[in-house]
Amino acid sequence: MKILYIPLDERPCNYEIPQQIVKGNDAVELIVPPIELLGEKKISADIKKLWHFVEENISQVQGAVLSIDTLLFGGLIPSRIHHLSQEDVEWSINKIRNLKKLNPTLNLYAFECIMRSPQYDSSEEEPDYYETHGYALHRRAYLKDKENRDSLTDIEMKELKEIEIPENYLQDYEWRRDFNLNYNLEVARLVKEGILDFLVIPQDDSSEYGYTAIAQQKVVKYLSQHDLESKINIYPGADEVGTSLLARCLNDTKNRLTKVYAFYSSTLGPTIVPNYEDRPMHENLKYHLDVTQSMLVNSPEEADFILAINAPGKVMEEAFDQQNRDITYTSHRNLLYFVKEINRLIDKGYQVSICDSAFSNGGDLQLIKYLDEFELFDKLLAYAGWNTNSNTLGTVLGSSIYFFDQAYENRHEPIIYRLLEDGFYQAEVRQEIVNAYLPIHGLSYYNFKDKQALVEEEIAKLIQIRYNELKLAQVIKIETINVWMPWKRMFEVGLNLKIKS
Repeated sequence: MKILYIPLDERPCNYEIPQQIVKGNDAVELIVPPIELLGEKKISADIKKLWHFVEENISQVQGAVLSIDTLLFGGLIPSRIHHLSQEDVEWSINKIRNLKKLNPTLNLYAFECIMRSPQYDSSEEEPDYYETHGYALHRRAYLKDKENRDSLTDIEMKELKEIEIPENYLQDYEWRRDFNLNYNLEVARLVKEGILDFLVIPQDDSSEYGYTAIAQQKVVKYLSQHDLESKINIYPGADEVGTSLLARCLNDTKNRLTKVYAFYSSTLGPTIVPNYEDRPMHENLKYHLDVTQSMLVNSPEEADFILAINAPGKVMEEAFDQQNRDITYTSHRNLLYFVKEINRLIDKGYQVSICDSAFSNGGDLQLIKYLDEFELFDKLLAYAGWNTNSNTLGTVLGSSIYFFDQAYENRHEPIIYRLLEDGFYQAEVRQEIVNAYLPIHGLSYYNFKDKQALVEEEIAKLIQIRYNELKLAQVIKIETINVWMPWKRMFEVGLNLKIKS
């Protein structure tokens, strides 16, 4: 089986990781464009060459997963800063309409973000003027939307009147938001027309009021008016959606629903609303299961695999600060019992995956310690614990769907990769580099000057040291780790691993 995949951008989470996961299934071949076609951060992908790649390969595949942001605007960040004309984007829309003429039996899946509205001053991923007026743009829309739908306090009313934004900034920003929203609806029409078989509109911004909330309401209203709710899903997430749709493509091709038994590390876990999201963990799980063509079952005996969800005890905190974690991580959660239950299930022959969502932006170091003590890592089906709960959840489900009927060796590299990045880098090494290494060398989170290679070498060294301390290192040896920073900042890393089982 062959699947064509056009990623959201060139970062490892969107480009490398889906390939790594699909490679773990011997029956599937993933066709992806050369990375040089995908641009770099604010530099747009070469849209015309990308379309040439798509049309050149579409006739030989059974399914395709397309990032609409890439094929229309040139990528995630370019979608927020472009000055494209309607004619430019309609050209790509017509290309999408033509795909099933080129391959009438094609299963066609797509995802497209609603443009976000960050509530801070930074032009790192936004237009240049967001550096000085980003928070003001967000806050003005938030207060105006709240005023229209609810009411403002006297303090909020005074705040709204005092917000000042240059008119040219406001016009540019709102023009692009309106332009992009029009194409959110236009792409939804492709589902109505039967061109797209399934569409995900990921929620990269879950603010209750403001630009993104207004756009989401308009999209939801359109879906309701045209009875499209069963073919278009809106839920929190972004960088994991490509993997989720690749899982759906596999399940659809096999004409199956994967059956999942889920349990949590804490009593309140299913009801906790994670950081950066807008709904309880268990409700979000249902969305991710639906997107991947999976369903919950009531017992391990009925399941294709078991999903063990590591949740906070009561409140979610950031992974980098877990040494000072809230007391409810222990008073409202029995993590050791959770790991013992995983061990019992594996001993009984069940396949278990771990969604490590106890903290945001990194894995749970205590969980990693226990898993290593019980020598469970090389026996897991999948593991992830990166960024948001949705990022983690989509990655774990997608991996599990590709791995559960494959040899154990196929899943080792993806698990080790996530352990190194999510557990060691995100939860520990990143902060150590930021606090201790960068200041000594006159560097900063977003500026490595001419020392990026040195920073990457230091990260690789610290990750390797931590890995070598594990029992797992005696079973699966890492011979080399090469690190690179895809967007020249500390937030994410890419890893090249040479491992030996």
